[in-house]
Amino acid sequence: MKHDSDATAGDVPAQAARVFGDRLPLAERYADLLATAGVERGLIGPREVPRIWSRHVLNCAVIGDEIGQALRVVDVGSGAGLPGIPLAIARPDLTVQLVEPLLRRVTFLEEVAVELGIDVEVVRGRAEERTVRRRVGEADVVTSRAVAPLDRLAAWSVPLLAAGGHMVAIKGRSAAEEIDTHRASTARLGLTALSVRSCGSAILDEPTTVIVGEATAHGTGKGRGRGSVRDRRGSGRARGVAGAE
Repeated sequence: MKHDSDATAGDVPAQAARVFGDRLPLAERYADLLATAGVERGLIGPREVPRIWSRHVLNCAVIGDEIGQALRVVDVGSGAGLPGIPLAIARPDLTVQLVEPLLRRVTFLEEVAVELGIDVEVVRGRAEERTVRRRVGEADVVTSRAVAPLDRLAAWSVPLLAAGGHMVAIKGRSAAEEIDTHRASTARLGLTALSVRSCGSAILDEPTTVIVGEATAHGTGKGRGRGSVRDRRGSGRARGVAGAE
């Protein structure tokens, strides 16, 4: 990927090694690409460069805490690859598809995937389009960040999920309020068991807040999505459930 700026994402936080392990060099390269080509192409604001690690790369990667092993993840409205690319770097066991409608963003995502050598598929289109649904439907997990209000997000996410699969959406401080506002409408769409969870509490100064919901049979139907989110209650031995805490 060509770019003119010599800027970088700055010093790597100590927490990054805990999140990415031996794949930290890939995360460093991605952070630098966001700080250079991402800024030049208008995908990341220049003021975001000093906090690319804290606000973007680490903030997104830690949602892997809520995703079980060896699952298929669809990241809707991926933009500059957030949260899909940090998640794919931190969790190579996952199969990740990035859904993005805008060509300039799709081009950036494809170039990043090639440069980093990570196994992600970039799908151009909107999550609500039938062609996209046919291509990526029956996922175990659908992720997103700052894409839409919860009711609209559920309408886009549920048709991409297998029954029993989960939506994991990065949200802000109003997450609980969103659930209260949209619980009835999301239930009609087939998204239930909504909860607010914090990711990376043991690592990040500011943990990432996510809304997690489960797709019922009113979504796309049969699939292997059950157990796609970490079981906080039991042994963590169900299919796709990460190890117990």
